[in-house]
Amino acid sequence: MLHYVLIGLAILALIGVIFEEVIHINKAKITLLFGTLSWIALFIFAPSSIERDLIDHQLRENLADISSLWLFLVAAMTFVAYLNKKGLIANLLHRAMPESISERKLLFFTAIFSFVFSSLADNITATLVSVALILSLSLPPNKTIRFTVLVVFAVNSGGVALITGDVTTLMIFLADKVSILNLLWLSLPAFIAVLTLATLLSFGMSGRVRIKQQQKDIRKLDYGIALIFLSTILLTIFGNVLYEIPPVLSFLAGLAIMFIFAKVCNDDDDRDPIIEYIRYIEFDTLLFFLGVLLLVGMLEQIHALEFLLELYKHLPPIYANYIMGITSAAVDNVPLTAALLKTDIHMDLASWLGLTYAVGVGGSLLVIGSAAGIVCMSKVPGLTFGRYAKYSLLLLITYTVGYVLVLTLANFIH
Repeated sequence: MLHYVLIGLAILALIGVIFEEVIHINKAKITLLFGTLSWIALFIFAPSSIERDLIDHQLRENLADISSLWLFLVAAMTFVAYLNKKGLIANLLHRAMPESISERKLLFFTAIFSFVFSSLADNITATLVSVALILSLSLPPNKTIRFTVLVVFAVNSGGVALITGDVTTLMIFLADKVSILNLLWLSLPAFIAVLTLATLLSFGMSGRVRIKQQQKDIRKLDYGIALIFLSTILLTIFGNVLYEIPPVLSFLAGLAIMFIFAKVCNDDDDRDPIIEYIRYIEFDTLLFFLGVLLLVGMLEQIHALEFLLELYKHLPPIYANYIMGITSAAVDNVPLTAALLKTDIHMDLASWLGLTYAVGVGGSLLVIGSAAGIVCMSKVPGLTFGRYAKYSLLLLITYTVGYVLVLTLANFIH
């Protein structure tokens, strides 16, 4: 009976996430509440002290996994939050833009920028910056939505190749299913898919756009911190490849260097302490991940995730993963990926890379399927579920192109 109640709590949490915009309750609050309540129920209704000790052991393991994910994201998001607040990202973007550009070229510029930037920053920040650029152009509503659709797909695609870019990619990496070098290969097929979508969306766009130049002076200190951020990413990759150093250690070290660098440059004072920029990161997102992973850990504890294995028993992994990617457009990809990892499905490297791409990009098919889409709905006037869905066929085509290219390349390198 208890198991059915706990599964019911997980389903209620999932419904709350899907209908967040309808019930107006933040999904982080919903998942955190049901995630903690489910574990409390496990402790209260444990039949014996031996069973309670086992539950306690599983909870501690679950929290250890969550803490690694959390600390890595806190470090990475603090870097981006600082550079974004100081205007460095927007300033570099505007400096790269000409005063006048054709709509078609602007579409490809937006695709490339969103793709590259989302590899370095979290999806929410990358989306916010890209959408701010689009809205500043004062395009007609139909063209604004076309650009927005491209941003959602490009942001989700850019994140799959680096652990700094997408949480599901980070989760699959931390589960030792793929290596950093394996993931880097995903960037090529993902980029080709983005360019394919940009080409399809560019038909019928023939106008020109004038860019409002909004440059501001950037301090040498901020350029220095940007360099520390990029160096941290590179050293994280090399450190993990050469010495198997956990990425969380490299990023926490980079964060400490950032704080000390600001102090040495006499910029860390009480009026604007650099450590305070931790407050600007998306804690809602972090709490959502915490709640989701608690729920998934509970479902694993009661052996409720075994139903996911049925799809993989009836279909080869390449088809099952493709379907999981499409499913992630309706079911949040974080709990979906966490559930798949907890079932300990056995697949080869090519299939794991295919799954990484599928769950990272598949959410782009619907506007509610990813954080990037939800952010765009809240920022872009006139963007609704139905208007975004008009592009779902194009998105499905490009998602399929990217998935096939990933499998082709993965099988080649494997």
